[in-house]
Amino acid sequence: MTLQFPNASRVFDPVRRCVTFWGHDSAFEIAFHLDADVLTRFSPQSGQDEAASLRTFDTNRQRIERAASGVYARRRQSFHRLSTSDF
Repeated sequence: MTLQFPNASRVFDPVRRCVTFWGHDSAFEIAFHLDADVLTRFSPQSGQDEAASLRTFDTNRQRIERAASGVYARRRQSFHRLSTSDF
């Protein structure tokens, strides 16, 4: 089974400086934490507050999900942290 992203939910975590989102591989839920540095790289002028981070995430969702799928394919774990090196 391939990784799917049927749930569009995402959450900004200011303490961890990331956006958390989830994928599913069959019945297994896979958590991803996307570093805020990635979002800044995607949109340097957008800001780093919650609204700006989630807006940048939404704008780049397909790219982020492709990268998440690639990382998951290499290491099938239930949790992954995505950084700029994954893009």
